[in-house]
Parts: sequence; structure tokens; C-alpha cells
Amino acid sequence: MIKSISDFKASIKRKKIIIFVIQFLLLFFFLGCWEILARLNIINEFLLSKPSSIISLFFSYLRDGTLFKHLLISTFEALIALIISTFFGIAISILLYLSDTVTKIIDPFLTVLNAIPKSASGIIFIIWFGTSYKGIIAVSVSFSIVITIINCLSYFKSVDKEYIKMVQVMGANKFQILTKVILPSSFENLLSLLKVNIGLSWVGIVVGEFLVSKEGIGYLILYGGQVFKMDLVMMGILVLSFIALGMYHLINLLQKLVRKLMNHN
Repeated sequence: MIKSISDFKASIKRKKIIIFVIQFLLLFFFLGCWEILARLNIINEFLLSKPSSIISLFFSYLRDGTLFKHLLISTFEALIALIISTFFGIAISILLYLSDTVTKIIDPFLTVLNAIPKSASGIIFIIWFGTSYKGIIAVSVSFSIVITIINCLSYFKSVDKEYIKMVQVMGANKFQILTKVILPSSFENLLSLLKVNIGLSWVGIVVGEFLVSKEGIGYLILYGGQVFKMDLVMMGILVLSFIALGMYHLINLLQKLVRKLMNHN
């Protein structure tokens, strides 16, 4: 029996390694095709650039510290926006859950707010909070906080009704149901929600930097587009992608740690 379990674990590890290798080979193949097609003038290098030019520019910006400065600014803004939108989104969801009447009143307004184009409402937040990093963070928060509230309420309502009835029979009030049943049952989903908010926070930061900033990765992408320097645009997009991917994997590690702690308890 022990041998079969160890074999099963080994097969899972092998599968993970195979998936990683395939992903790496697909990325390498894509970049290789892109480079070759650009060098053969099959695709327009002016419009799409090529990997070698992007890598060369990346190391150039890395050596003189320009990339680090812009990346530090954008990452700081994205992290603050992620924390604010997630914390207040969950807090508001809890308050709404505790009052069915308030939830019914607020629900259509949440739907309307979620339907408003975020790039258009971003201008309002820039006017309200200013053209500094505060305005950019406010724009980013507006991208994710409503989604956070809607998803959290959905998670709370999807908890097994039998568990809720069982603690109600034992005399638990709504607050006790929330703390003893709803939140523990929704914890995995709330961590998954962080992954969604990572992407939304970065989108909001880039939009905010497009509107007002003269620093940050969003500014680099905008500037590259204005001067038709596509290698700068592509570099900015790729840097954003890798940073978001890194944050995604950090949340994955946190999820695994939480699972181990919960299973241990």
C-alpha cells in the first residue's frame, strides 16, 4: 500500500515536470518562429518587433536602472491596489451578508457599477484623487472592488445549506454562522479570488498610468506606442506578464500552505 502511494506521488511529480517542459518548449518554439519570421521579413518588424530586439532593450534598461525604477513604481501601486480592493471588497461583502435587506437594496447598484466602462470612470477618479499615485491606485481599485464584492457574496451564498441549518439548530446567530461556517468554507475561494484581483489590479494600474503618469510600466508602453517603438511596447507587456505570473504563483504557494495547515489541524 505504501509503495502504491509513493508511486502515485512520483507519477504526479513526473506529470508536473512533463507539463512544465511542454510549456517551456511551446514558449521557445513561439519565440523562435517570431524571431525567424521577423528576420526573413515575413512579418513586419516595425509593427511587431522581434525577440532579440526586445531582449537587447530589456538588458539596456536593466543596466541603467530605468526598468527597475519604473517597475518598482508600478509594482508598489499594484500591490497597494490589490490589498485595498481585496480587503474592503471582502469587508463590504461580510456586512452585506449580515443584512439580507441591505443586500437586496444594493444588489442592482452593484450590477450597474460593474457594467460601467472602467476606462471611462477612471478619469473621474483621477479628478477626485489627483494625478499622483493616489489617483492611479484609485483607478485600479475601481477595476476590482465591485467584482470582489459580487464574487464574495456568491461564495457565501453557495456554502452548503445543511451546515448552516445544523449550526442554526444549535442556536448560532448569523454572525456565528459567518465566522464558524461561511468564512472557513469560503477560504479557498477567497484565495482564488486574489488571483483574479492580481490581473485586474495590474490592468487598472496600466490604465491609470496611461491617463496621467510619467513613470511606471504603463507609461513605458504608452510612450513606446507614441514614438512607434514597438520593442519598448512589447518589452513592457512581457515584463508585466512575468510580474503578474510571479504574483500568481505566490498566491498558489500560499494556497498550498493553507491547505497543509488545514489538513494538519
